[in-house]
Amino acid sequence: MNDSPEDAAKAIEAIGRIEVVPTLLAVLCEITGMRFSVVACVTETTWTACAVQDEIGFGVRRGDQLAANTTLCFESRASRVPIVIEHASTDPLYLAHPAVKLHAIESQISVPIILSNGRYFGNLCAIDPSPAKVKEPRILSMFTRFASLIASQLETQLRQEQEHSALLDEREAGELREQFIAILGHDLRNPLQAVYAGCELLEQKIADPRLSAIAARMKTNVRRMSGLIDDVLDFARGRLGGGLEVELTEVESINSGLMTVVQEVLDARPDCKIISNIDVGRPVRCDLGRLQQVASNLLTNAAMHGLPHGSIKITACADDDDLVLAVWNAGEPIPPESIDKIFQPFWRHSVSANRNGLGLGLHICSQIVRAHKGNISVTSSEEDGTQFTARLPLGVSQQAKASMASASPNEDQRQRQSFLSV
Repeated sequence: MNDSPEDAAKAIEAIGRIEVVPTLLAVLCEITGMRFSVVACVTETTWTACAVQDEIGFGVRRGDQLAANTTLCFESRASRVPIVIEHASTDPLYLAHPAVKLHAIESQISVPIILSNGRYFGNLCAIDPSPAKVKEPRILSMFTRFASLIASQLETQLRQEQEHSALLDEREAGELREQFIAILGHDLRNPLQAVYAGCELLEQKIADPRLSAIAARMKTNVRRMSGLIDDVLDFARGRLGGGLEVELTEVESINSGLMTVVQEVLDARPDCKIISNIDVGRPVRCDLGRLQQVASNLLTNAAMHGLPHGSIKITACADDDDLVLAVWNAGEPIPPESIDKIFQPFWRHSVSANRNGLGLGLHICSQIVRAHKGNISVTSSEEDGTQFTARLPLGVSQQAKASMASASPNEDQRQRQSFLSV
């Protein structure tokens, strides 16, 4: 401890958080017959009362300070051994001691409070202007055990404070990192758009088929980079904002929106074979753009990790409660130990050599589905292949609500007719 007011205040607060200290001080007074006990923080220059039991009106209260060299605790601090006095006026060591005369001490016991790392905190003391039998081994043992208990509690507090501080530092560093990622990703959009536009112009203007093919490949890579940036931005946005946001609207037919995604994936990966069975025969309240993102990510994941040139199946339908979107592919199954981690950010589950991407696609899918109050799951085996299934609750659409509202009067009318007929 230093001698600053801030450190003294911290010491007082630390002892104040140890609920058992008042009881310990009361027990010391009761057993020894001494009428003043205290836990003091002692530095090279200052003695600070952190907790006090005063039955004689000694005049020292919690937070009061004395010059350290006017107390016997100062000597205990230097030697790190207890001081025990039963009858100061007849004790040759303390008869003429300035601290004894200054405070009219006749009996005192003072035991150092030392942490396990050797750091000295202060003393556990009891004093009285009258003599007291305190040189019995059991008395010193009790003081020593109580001082060790206080030291242990102080260490626990210190460790908790350090862990809390480390957690706050880590959280702050994480937020700054995610803010940086979000800003960087946003600022990369404009130059990428310029590169894409330039590649498209070159592809149209260049007559040489070889150069035109190079421009087309550049466009493909720019689209891939743009997709990675979108994933990073979604991840950062979800982390910083507590989850991805969705804008729910009434979509009369999501079939065309999902088929658009299938075509986009085929355009980007002409070697893919996608078998689609998309038949949602009712309006769906959802964020169509986000739902398309889920379908795109799942299809891209299947193309990346499935059998080369193998078939991919996408199905979408509506049952009584949910919109069900599923994507299936054959290939090496996901290892059982990876199933529970598959939707974690930056987790790449591929058992093949293909390690493209950041490992955010499936995580973002799970966040979008969660934002729709739905759930997403995966099954994977050698025999049945790998299938991701997202279920989004349909709820009651606006059209259905209108239909129910228009039907209500008819029901009331039928009930009235039934009543009149009776």
